[in-house]
Amino acid sequence: MFINKSMTKNVITIGPDAGIEEARNLMEKNGIRHLPVVLENFKLVGIVTDRDIRSAEPSCVLPEAEIKAELERISRLKVKDIMTPDPVSISPANTLGDALVLMKKIKVGAFPVVDQEGKLKGIISIRDLMRAFINVLGLEEPGALLGIIVENRVGQMKKIVDAISEEGVSFGSILVAKHSDEDKRLVFPYLLTSNVARVKRKLKDSGFDLLDPMEWTLDQLPKR
Repeated sequence: MFINKSMTKNVITIGPDAGIEEARNLMEKNGIRHLPVVLENFKLVGIVTDRDIRSAEPSCVLPEAEIKAELERISRLKVKDIMTPDPVSISPANTLGDALVLMKKIKVGAFPVVDQEGKLKGIISIRDLMRAFINVLGLEEPGALLGIIVENRVGQMKKIVDAISEEGVSFGSILVAKHSDEDKRLVFPYLLTSNVARVKRKLKDSGFDLLDPMEWTLDQLPKR
């Protein structure tokens, strides 16, 4: 799952010498929160967000005279005055997993996608990632999610797949998560059926412990 297959390619951009009001209008008109800042050759030089614009605006608690002076000052500001220069970017050849890990680390909602020459090719946002993973995991198709606790050893996944397949049930996807016990793993198969009673019985008869996915929480992951 490469970035270039899921990124937004028709990116709304702005130049560094544009005014803040123009940036705000572009965001509101297109329903976006991130504007890559590029030169005429599409070389990425920065990014401006709706938060940057709000931060530049005067506080509502200021006296009226000061607010007026601040508004006049802001009207003279350019995008280059409030943008984040040389923002963290990602390559079209990176994977969606790379983007997720980087977003968690950097704590941003979108990355510009640039080629080896630093030219903008697209943008990948949380919204794009959600759409991609919903499609990959088949979550738009009706079904049911199971939780299975397994021993961390070779052959367990095959036993699960065989047990479910023998009941004539199709898979939407399978996720594997770490368990607080290093000798165990959590397996979450998404099955394309709502009738999973027989599947559950089959798994229990095969020696597996089941976990209600609704009761699983992140604090059950191993602590770092």
